[in-house]
Amino acid sequence: SNPMAASGKSNLPTEKKHGQHMLKNPGIVDKIVEAANIHPSDTAFEIGPGTGNLTMQLLERAKKVVAFEIDPRMAAEVRKRANNAGRTNLHVEETDVLRAQWPAFNVCAANLPYQISSPFVFKLLAHRPAYRCAVLMFQKEFAERLIAQVGDKQYGRLAVNTSLFVKVNCVCKVSRGSFNPPPEVDSMVVRMVPRDPPIQIDFREWDGLMRIVFSRKRKTLMASFFTKHVLKTIEDNYRTWCVLTGTEPVKQPIKQLVTNVLDALGLSERRAVSIDLDTYFQLLREFNRRGIHFTNLQVGAKIGDSAENAEPDLGMFLDVDGASDGEDAPMET
Repeated sequence: SNPMAASGKSNLPTEKKHGQHMLKNPGIVDKIVEAANIHPSDTAFEIGPGTGNLTMQLLERAKKVVAFEIDPRMAAEVRKRANNAGRTNLHVEETDVLRAQWPAFNVCAANLPYQISSPFVFKLLAHRPAYRCAVLMFQKEFAERLIAQVGDKQYGRLAVNTSLFVKVNCVCKVSRGSFNPPPEVDSMVVRMVPRDPPIQIDFREWDGLMRIVFSRKRKTLMASFFTKHVLKTIEDNYRTWCVLTGTEPVKQPIKQLVTNVLDALGLSERRAVSIDLDTYFQLLREFNRRGIHFTNLQVGAKIGDSAENAEPDLGMFLDVDGASDGEDAPMET
């Protein structure tokens, strides 16, 4: 047997292009496995097994492990290590996780290359049938924006939109020294549990609203709505809605319509970062009830889609970076 494979140490050079940082801290591996809570009948889905330190633990607990590894050298290494340990329940695919068809799985565990964090999360959130949980390693900064709660500095569209699909929490923080080679940033392991049943919402409408309120998330909602561009878009949509539904448009200016909705819910002077998911649902319902919509109705977007059908637009839906959340907007006094 190969002592290197057995110990998980490898002389294979890591490749920058694949964003490879091998997790070498056994304590962190244990925490990931514990958080995944694997049942003996489970199929575990692993992304980027590297030399197999996490893989070997998954193989002990799951009925089957399907691992996606883009680097053929690493794929060969992890296969060899499993064989040497007499494990026959590993299936390795040398493929790009973002392009490949995913297997059905119960749990997902991944030490991801950080450059694919966002697109991977989009794909995971849209994956059906629903899995039981996913335990994922992210760059700490991205993870903090993912798990942010109302009132947190990092609370924005990424956290709010993600929380439509899953409940997310922090498992542990991970120092740079836990990897070989050490990355330039700290990391965090997070656990995602899909909402069951999924929240029923027209997510195009939802996303339109979120883009407005978080465009400058430290401003009041009234200030975010009262820009020329936003008011014009809302007015165009309102007039289209009136035509489509045969409704007589109200005489008052659109600004007044928006004010009425915000005032009815007591949100005019609140900031986006201080408002929770349920209140945003109420806000969207109230706007829609009064004929105010946030998708371009001429496109014929169906009202009443649910997050269940989110896959085609998920990239757009969660296309979030710090700048688009108005991160640099000065705090209003």
